[in-house]
Amino acid sequence: MVLPDEVRVVEAAAPEPGPGEAQLRMVVAGVCGSDTHALRGRHPNVHPPYAPGHEVVGVVTAVAAGVTSVRAGQRATVEPDLPCWECKQCRAGRQNLCERLGFFGCGSEQGGMAEVFTIDARRLHVVPEEFDDATAALIEPLSTPVHAIRLAGGVRDRAVAILGVGTIGLLTLKVARAQGARRIVVTARSARSRKRALAFGADAAVDATAGDAADQVRAALGESADVVFDCVAEQSTTTQALAVADKGGTVVVVGVPAGEVTIPLALLQDSQLRIQGSATYLPEDYADAMTLLREQVVTAADFVTAVHPLAGAAAAFADAESGEHIKVLVRSGSTGFDVMS
Repeated sequence: MVLPDEVRVVEAAAPEPGPGEAQLRMVVAGVCGSDTHALRGRHPNVHPPYAPGHEVVGVVTAVAAGVTSVRAGQRATVEPDLPCWECKQCRAGRQNLCERLGFFGCGSEQGGMAEVFTIDARRLHVVPEEFDDATAALIEPLSTPVHAIRLAGGVRDRAVAILGVGTIGLLTLKVARAQGARRIVVTARSARSRKRALAFGADAAVDATAGDAADQVRAALGESADVVFDCVAEQSTTTQALAVADKGGTVVVVGVPAGEVTIPLALLQDSQLRIQGSATYLPEDYADAMTLLREQVVTAADFVTAVHPLAGAAAAFADAESGEHIKVLVRSGSTGFDVMS
């Protein structure tokens, strides 16, 4: 349970699957940046207290009558957005934009960071048998940049800038490189993050706090950016993103803004810039993420840097906030792995 500035493990009754639902035993769950932001009151939509755990992999233990998409004994990962299935967006296959959207593990009644949880069986994706648990835990976060790059119209032979290289920024870097970006330049505040991004395949890394960061990015690219992925989404990165994309570029907002930002509308119009929001993912993004993991474009050995038992969830959140780790996982007591690197 996430409370204001506190993470606490609490006792609760094991839920039974209702109509259309499956019950799962948690195997592993990731701590997301949105979790740590919510803990500190910096998330616009998730407010403590809440039950965390949307990056979750579990083993199906029971299903309601009539559920055939999964069966007991299978490992599955959760697609955590909870659509109504009835509104205009859902009917169009854009359930991530549902007009009455809920989100598992982000303010819904349950989260996956629990010994047992239940969820609509339609929100489950069976994990390939060859994936170990740590690899399976990366399916959900990897789907975010897959979706963002899809919305950008792809990156093949395009100049790409990535602002912010936390977990999502690094995953965006890996996917953009695999999909044929011509050149990739990143920005980050810390020297540690810049060094890590270079090791992960960035062509150059710029200090995000520099007064001329946008000029440095354009110089390192050798041109303006065709696509900028803003994985931070605050005023400073919005301003930098528009300057880097000027003229004719696309800015994809991937990070979740903690507050309002100001956009120079005259620049947007005169330079024919495009600002594209990117909200979570769709089933096809999960499928592509699994392909990238199968091809080892992204590996658990590179990304999973700390693992804690469920009883140590508070320590997992502390690690995730420290800046020293990439992906921090919480595991069930029966899961046999610990720190990957």
